[in-house]
Amino acid sequence: MFNGQSGRLEGRYYKSPRANAPVALVLHPDPMYGGTMNNKVVYTLFRCFQDLGFSVLRFNFRGVGRSQGVFNNGIGELSDATVALDWLQNMNPDAKQCWIAGHSFGAWIGLQLLMRRPDINNFIAVTPPANEKDFSFLAPCPASGLIVQGGQDEFVPPELVATMARRLNLQRNADIDFAMIEDADHKYSGHLPDLYKISGQYIIRAMQQRTPTKKRRGRRKKSEMEEDLLLENNEIGEQEDYIDDTDMEDED
Repeated sequence: MFNGQSGRLEGRYYKSPRANAPVALVLHPDPMYGGTMNNKVVYTLFRCFQDLGFSVLRFNFRGVGRSQGVFNNGIGELSDATVALDWLQNMNPDAKQCWIAGHSFGAWIGLQLLMRRPDINNFIAVTPPANEKDFSFLAPCPASGLIVQGGQDEFVPPELVATMARRLNLQRNADIDFAMIEDADHKYSGHLPDLYKISGQYIIRAMQQRTPTKKRRGRRKKSEMEEDLLLENNEIGEQEDYIDDTDMEDED
């Protein structure tokens, strides 16, 4: 629990044992459609960052779960996200990078936060609701990122998200990756492992680009091989061992 502007906010936090570990904040879907921090897409992103050595936080917006307050149509939720990021950074003052990630409504909030916080280095936006929300504020988009969309999404038309990604990449100096998981629906049912691997591969690639090293011959570092094996072998899915210490839900 940590203090928000409308009362206490409930979250789940993982502290990396690595010195100067990067940090990531993961935001959940629309509370008006049942979105919570226990959403399976949110948890998949959380686990991906955790497994790659980040200190990572997911939390419930105001009025959700044990978080105090009432839904505020995105305005209050953006304030909640700002407070959550401040809390995460205060807990990790020496973090070498800062990431924001979100699903649906959470992606919309996360991208607004990105525009207000130059300390955010990268983002992952899963199914940004391009049919319901205005993303024209991304002009220009201040950081590189990954946009993921399900090809069988029943709520957000895939072609609108693809168009959004293309438009962002037309901006000068923009570097936006776009991944379409062709058979995935809005909840990524049966495709959470795909989301995990696509996100993880992007994170590793982006981290390597921001910390370039000299070309070398011979064997790769042990940490690099462990990261590759992690992405290949970690079985994120909908089986029982996927569930953490909370009841996972199928909202939004």
